[in-house]
Amino acid sequence: MLRTLFGNGDITEYLKDLLLSLPIVLLAISAHEAAHGYTAYRLGDPTAKNLGRLTLNPIKHIDPIGFICMLLAGVGWANPVPINTRNFKKPRRDMALSGAAGPIANILLGMVFTLMYKFAFPALNKMYAGGMISYELGLLILDFLFIGISLNITFAIFNLLPVPPFDGSRIFYAFLPPKYYFGVMKYERYIGLVVLLLLVFGIISPIVSFVSTGIMRLMFFVFGI
Repeated sequence: MLRTLFGNGDITEYLKDLLLSLPIVLLAISAHEAAHGYTAYRLGDPTAKNLGRLTLNPIKHIDPIGFICMLLAGVGWANPVPINTRNFKKPRRDMALSGAAGPIANILLGMVFTLMYKFAFPALNKMYAGGMISYELGLLILDFLFIGISLNITFAIFNLLPVPPFDGSRIFYAFLPPKYYFGVMKYERYIGLVVLLLLVFGIISPIVSFVSTGIMRLMFFVFGI
């Protein structure tokens, strides 16, 4: 994912963006997984709550190898929040709602960063004009906020792909007739492997990037940026 955002060939710029992205990646993953767990809890499944996963503490959610892969290779994963569908009143519906909660959390975070970017821009200009901050520091703050927007929106779109192992598959499955649902579930692992290979080789990434850019432009338009 970060390769898509920062792959401009400038190693210095890449390293700067990599450092700026670290806290945002931790927040994005933590909010994503906590949203899954909280929604499942509200729908009757206390599994995540009992395991202490209803928290923004990244230590509870980070998979070390998946985190490193996300930063360096562009494709990674978190430690998934466990969900026991037997605790749901309507398992397929409630699993879809729990699955949608993660991407929605990232979209909301993207909106928060967009609002911060909107108000930071004129504020930083005034601070720079008054000699309170340097031009470079102002740009660094704006870069940080922009990465917060880009990363969260891109993360949400990736996870809305309607194929395993992404959250979008849980939403998609809710609309499948039972006979097709169980048929797809048998091959879920193989489908997920194919999709991950497509991501590694950059076949799906341009589509995700195109959609993410469109959503960001829409958000900028709505917020008047």
